[in-house]
Amino acid sequence: MLSKRYTLVLADRTTGVVRRFTVSVKPVLIAALTIVTLPILIGTGAALKAQYDVKNLYASHATLELENANYRTATEELAGQIMALQTAMSDLGAKAALDPSLQNSMEKLPAVVKSRAMGGPTANTTLALVTPGLTTPENTFGLLKDLLSGLEDRLQTVRSDVNKRNQLAAATPSIWPTHGWLSSSTGNRTDPFTGEKDYHPGLDISADKGDPVYSTADGTIVNASAAGNYGNLVIIDHGYGIETRYGHLSAFKVKVGQTVKRGDLLGLVGSTGRATGAHLHYEVRANGRILNPLQLLLTPRRPAGN
Repeated sequence: MLSKRYTLVLADRTTGVVRRFTVSVKPVLIAALTIVTLPILIGTGAALKAQYDVKNLYASHATLELENANYRTATEELAGQIMALQTAMSDLGAKAALDPSLQNSMEKLPAVVKSRAMGGPTANTTLALVTPGLTTPENTFGLLKDLLSGLEDRLQTVRSDVNKRNQLAAATPSIWPTHGWLSSSTGNRTDPFTGEKDYHPGLDISADKGDPVYSTADGTIVNASAAGNYGNLVIIDHGYGIETRYGHLSAFKVKVGQTVKRGDLLGLVGSTGRATGAHLHYEVRANGRILNPLQLLLTPRRPAGN
């Protein structure tokens, strides 16, 4: 049927001219269908493209939402790290505050004592600032987190150093062990019993019998008993090789194994052992070596007779 051909005759009544046109059904139908379906196809294509664009918009929106959520999480983590650093720095500042006089006493300790306390030189913890192309927020957040993490590690190292320094400060014999006056210093002197030249290994602080005797630093009692010429003797181990001795006591107020703080009561002034009168014999030793306690005391020397 589609292969049939038709002839159209057009006649002009005025002139009598007749025109004939032969057409095939198939091309006509194709043309008609094309005219009818073309707008439908164009509309369908536009609808599909719009649908595709909408899907892309939804996907982009979801991606942006995820990125925003990640940024919020990263920002909260950074804020938490910053707050932790601020707290750590405040805490470190409080711990680092040390009385200048006590700092000066610590500086007078032998180098071997200070080295033992601080554990030698601190490892190099310098932060290497590497800035790869900060082309994306992710790179920026990553770099900031790495820097903050490095600062936290550095603060931990500094905090450890401060703690070690404070522990050494607590172990430094720095106060007068009793109230009285200095009757004999460390060094060469004339023996009060024999009149011969003698070396005195500590301080003699004259005081009234029964006056309190105090620990000059934090430590552990390792002796509280009679000890020959020392009489009743208390020995405190302060760690780091530091030891203090308190002799001629009339009474003990501590026992072996007890931990004490600077200023705690140890005993009472007396004249037990080899003594000419009521006084405290006070010694400081570092790794067995005798130190002059006057170098470590926070307050000026008390002259004899005052």
